[in-house]
Amino acid sequence: MTTTTTSTGVAPPKAARGARRAGTAVPRPGLAWAAPATLFFALFAVLPLVLVAVLSFTDWDGLGAPQFAGLDNWRALLHDHTMLKSLWLSVLITVLGVAVQTPLSILLGVWAAGRQRNRAVLSAVFFVPLLLSATAVSVLWRAMLDPNFGVPAQARWLFGNGNLLGMQSGAIGVLVFVGAWQYTPFHTLIYQGAARAIPQVLYQAAEVDGAGTVRQFFHITLPQLRTTMITSMILMVVGGLTTFDTVLILTQGGPGTDTTISAYYMYQQAFKSFDFGGGAAIALVLVLVATVISLVVVRVSGYDRMRSSSEGL
Repeated sequence: MTTTTTSTGVAPPKAARGARRAGTAVPRPGLAWAAPATLFFALFAVLPLVLVAVLSFTDWDGLGAPQFAGLDNWRALLHDHTMLKSLWLSVLITVLGVAVQTPLSILLGVWAAGRQRNRAVLSAVFFVPLLLSATAVSVLWRAMLDPNFGVPAQARWLFGNGNLLGMQSGAIGVLVFVGAWQYTPFHTLIYQGAARAIPQVLYQAAEVDGAGTVRQFFHITLPQLRTTMITSMILMVVGGLTTFDTVLILTQGGPGTDTTISAYYMYQQAFKSFDFGGGAAIALVLVLVATVISLVVVRVSGYDRMRSSSEGL
């Protein structure tokens, strides 16, 4: 008499073995297993969002009791040119961030998944920015880009007057660069894991057919990384639209309002102008925009129609 064991060497329950013999599906865990995660999500995601939604219909300066204001905060947003400009800047910085980080992350992730010499050491060094907080990274780059004592002051031939943060194009470029410098390692790590999961038999078959490294990359690696690419891009979109601390430390929304993105404008309205109702309305607009963009990415990419558990299928 033989005993069926799992990959861990432990025999499956008798009911599960009987279900397999009978050809029926093994019942999935009940809803009770999802209760802890559901409760955590409700307390720390749904409830705060509901409270912010309620606050957006009030007039509150942070002291006393909020006063119901109806749609006043929302009407004010419709006629607020700074708000419209901040939304455009948020989308612009997010798109630029995705355009810069995605190809870099894919190339570095595929490289890190290989077996090159000193790959582990170089990968560890490259992942260091991921260990730093956004505040520390912003302080570091603000010091390095100081027009009087930083790198631009020593390379006037490249940076001109050196005041990169004094003009809109330079400030936006710095924000995109600093974001890529810190978060590209995170997405590289995602692509590294996905690249290692690609079956090697695909590359072996391609070599037999005479396909070179570049052709294998475009015809095997990229298609197999499709779902990972979509997931990474959605994370970039959400992260880009909610960027705050980098703008606060590097540009403070300047010059003027040229880098005042929506998250920073929300902070200004709520904690500088003491208009918490208006700030809550801006926060809800950000949530809506991030949700819509993420759904568009999922829909256009066909991610919602994928049924295979394998990458790219």
